[in-house]
Amino acid sequence: MNTFRTGLLLAAMTALFLAAGWLMGGQGGLVIAFVIAAAMNFFAYWNADKIVLSMYRAKQVDRNSAPGFYGIVEQLVRRADLPMPKVYIIDNPQPNAFATGRNPENAAVAATSGLLQMLNSEEIAGVMAHELAHVRNRDTLTMTITATIAGAVGMLANMAMFIGMFGGNRNSPLGGIGALIVALLAPFAAMLVQMAISRTREYEADKIGAEICGNPLWLASALQKLESGARRIDNTQAEKNPATAHMFIVNPLHVHGVDSLFSTHPKMANRIRKLEEMAGAPLQAGPWG
Repeated sequence: MNTFRTGLLLAAMTALFLAAGWLMGGQGGLVIAFVIAAAMNFFAYWNADKIVLSMYRAKQVDRNSAPGFYGIVEQLVRRADLPMPKVYIIDNPQPNAFATGRNPENAAVAATSGLLQMLNSEEIAGVMAHELAHVRNRDTLTMTITATIAGAVGMLANMAMFIGMFGGNRNSPLGGIGALIVALLAPFAAMLVQMAISRTREYEADKIGAEICGNPLWLASALQKLESGARRIDNTQAEKNPATAHMFIVNPLHVHGVDSLFSTHPKMANRIRKLEEMAGAPLQAGPWG
């Protein structure tokens, strides 16, 4: 069901972009919007992971440079029956993590230095299992394409505002009104779809991640610490690039709200409650090795 819902939301995002093109320029605008969307998605498919990792100055590590962290990922990969992803550490005090890559064969997982310092090995395993769940579900590609189209809709909205100020495009079926509709409504609608996709995927990754690491409470305990840390510690790189916020396991921005379409992540209490229900017990620690 979650996969079906995500497909519908992605289709809605693409349709929104094409509709914005049509409102701005009629049939010609629709064609241009289609070409732009295809080009941006093609570029995102091949390069988005490199761009995001570079944006956060992530450093690749291996068994020699980070034996503990790398070893945890290796164990989880065997449990999940996945190819070994590239492993990165981001020098950032805020505890957080994300996964990226176009498919399981070309994936990368990254954790901040703050996360590795704050969590124990069991909790790190829970977090990285969550990220590997994103890789297995191919969420990393879905989220990247969604963010790319949302950004393109925002670009169209800026163009529409400029066109609307000067009476609109004569090729638009609604004239200047069409351009104004795009300028006012398209970014808002794109934001809702993008955030809804992110929230849907987080719940599923929590569930599968708990199965991969073998103990839902490890992830539940980690989420409690991560949310607390993210509230107290700034992530200046994420604040400068808010379009990437949905990629992280917890919201890296200092904007926290209820479990609604206006939040890039589900409410933490709901995520922890679901994990406790999986375990059939409240938070408790267990052995890892």
